[in-house]
Amino acid sequence: MEDTRPWLAVHGHFYQPPREDPWTGEIPPEPGAEPYANFNEKITAECYRPLAERSLFEAISFNVGPTLIAWLARHDPETYRRIVAADRIGATRGVGPALAQSAHHTILPLARRRDRITQVYWGIQSFQHCFGRHPRGIWLPEMAVDLATLEVLAEAGLTFTILSSEQVRGDLSRGAGPYRVRLEANAYFTVFVRDRDLSNQVAFSLPDLRPADRWAAAALRGRRHLTLLAMDGETFGHHHREGVAFLERLVRPPDAAYRVTTLADYLREHPPMEEVEILQNTAWSCPHGLARWSTGCACTPGDARWKAILRAAMDLLAEEIDAAYLDLAHGRVQDPWRLRDEYIHVVLGTADAPSLLREFADRPLSGEVERRLLLALQAQVHRQRMFASCGWFFEDLDRLEPRLVIRQAARAIECTQEAAGVDLATGFRRALALARSARTGRTGAQIFDEIWAARPAARR
Repeated sequence: MEDTRPWLAVHGHFYQPPREDPWTGEIPPEPGAEPYANFNEKITAECYRPLAERSLFEAISFNVGPTLIAWLARHDPETYRRIVAADRIGATRGVGPALAQSAHHTILPLARRRDRITQVYWGIQSFQHCFGRHPRGIWLPEMAVDLATLEVLAEAGLTFTILSSEQVRGDLSRGAGPYRVRLEANAYFTVFVRDRDLSNQVAFSLPDLRPADRWAAAALRGRRHLTLLAMDGETFGHHHREGVAFLERLVRPPDAAYRVTTLADYLREHPPMEEVEILQNTAWSCPHGLARWSTGCACTPGDARWKAILRAAMDLLAEEIDAAYLDLAHGRVQDPWRLRDEYIHVVLGTADAPSLLREFADRPLSGEVERRLLLALQAQVHRQRMFASCGWFFEDLDRLEPRLVIRQAARAIECTQEAAGVDLATGFRRALALARSARTGRTGAQIFDEIWAARPAARR
């Protein structure tokens, strides 16, 4: 007899920004994380570790951002080991449940094409370093999407991503899909479509939904296709203390009212048949296009003009850092952008920086030129990190998250100054002076000055 029970997949997006001080590599104490030293430690104790201990990563689709999984590998190797093992265990049943994520949670449609390529490539290489295989799917930060981004994903050898139901246009009668999105030259990319309403119920109203299996059985009644719940993985244990037990009962229900699967496994048996159209420059957490991370919008209360100022300052700084890098590389390096892409192996600790540089050099380089080029490459790492989306997500400039991206910018400025002898700090400070915190009255320039003065080189 044919099994007509509905299908359910749960996807958890697990991510933390690069919280480390870019000079020391360690996370400074973070107010609000008490009794833990920082939020990575706090959320690991509340969420990542208990989920791993209960083997729940095996039962869901998930992505763990490269900056987070690298931190776990260093500071909680047992949780890291369990997450990696979950993908391998899933692979024995079909396909591993892990998806990749672009490297630094950059809003990809707001980035230059060259930066999208780097972010996706670095995300893939980080995934391969941890999980030992090429990813099939990838998580787009904030589900921010346009066709140009999907083209980059397809060119990188990826197969599918996840979008939200409000980001697509077309017949969604097949539930989560999968569906095809038409790219150029009659090529296609696959998308799964999450159920926004049900996902948001879990994300924001979880305590009222228990017991999880009964809520899901009622919500899925009458459905025959796949339903996808996708939300921040931190929902389970950090945002909601009851979340770990909720997820366990959701994906391991005592009765059998619905079938639980992962996205990669489902795709293997159910190739996309119908076509949908994406709504370009949309995201799952902003109904105003991408304004939350560019011009500011009503998603956050108060005066959001600082967001546009910070974005413009970062964009200008990125152009100046790139110009200095290309000037240094001119006549010395064969393909500066490919060299930047491959530098991820230095970041991962699997390549030696001088040896990598020599592979790309047009001719033997002096020790001084090598030193300067390697500093310029290190500046590129911090220049990528300064676009982490959390810098713009919240309501005020003088919060921890904007400080994180300004701190990365300061380190990129310092590396570029040492490499190329150019002063980018003055112009960046001037650009930030117009941004002001409504809460404290401090300007972006004052926040930058505080970070700049505290850097090790300034204290010598």
